[in-house]
Amino acid sequence: MLRSLIFAVVFYVNIAVFLIFSLPLLLGPRRWAMAALEAHARVSIWWMRVIVGTGLEVRGRENLPAGPALIASKHQSAWDTFGLIPLTRDPAMVMKKELLSLPIYGWFCRKFEMIPIARELGPAALRQMVREAAKRAGEGRDVVIFPEGTRRAPGAPGAYMPGVVMLYEQLKLPCVPVALNSGVFWPRRSIWRRPGTIVVEFLPAIPPGVPRRDFRALLEDRIETATARLVAPYAAELAARKSAAEASDEGRL
Repeated sequence: MLRSLIFAVVFYVNIAVFLIFSLPLLLGPRRWAMAALEAHARVSIWWMRVIVGTGLEVRGRENLPAGPALIASKHQSAWDTFGLIPLTRDPAMVMKKELLSLPIYGWFCRKFEMIPIARELGPAALRQMVREAAKRAGEGRDVVIFPEGTRRAPGAPGAYMPGVVMLYEQLKLPCVPVALNSGVFWPRRSIWRRPGTIVVEFLPAIPPGVPRRDFRALLEDRIETATARLVAPYAAELAARKSAAEASDEGRL
């Protein structure tokens, strides 16, 4: 717990330092701001290894195409939102539009030219997302999306949204599925950070042109199968955590 608390303080101080001292970058080229974003991510990953003892292993880099791609990643943790930044090509990440309204942070998200989606608008939001993603891909950037739309605990069944299918059909780019186990070490809704090794695995790319239904099934199968393999060594620990959480909830009732 002490290491987790220390890391939490360092992590948020690191964010504050980045936001404050990088403000002049809002007036410069986007690539300068993106370089600072990548540096922030690398420093955060380094601090987690030094303080908590959580390392990073990246597998399957050879599966990343030479040009821009649609990167569809499993989403288990807040770690994913910055940990994937240094691993992809000038990433344009699909994100909730509400984040653009945050002071300073939202300014930088606009500067990074991320891809906002206003989910309450339904189909219109998806069409806007595709238009923005096409612009980013046309600039040679990877388009990164979490197909489930929100974090899901390790071992929870997948719940894939239609956005990734629409992007795949319209962008006509290879889609690289990504499996990971970040939620084991950075659990959602918890301050605990655990030592070990976060594994990010880029899986074989799905070429453009696969029929919609086949693509969705193939994408889910690759991500879920590989993620289950990465999480399997920690199944007993995760079950114990779940039982402890349920017992705590019952105690509060």
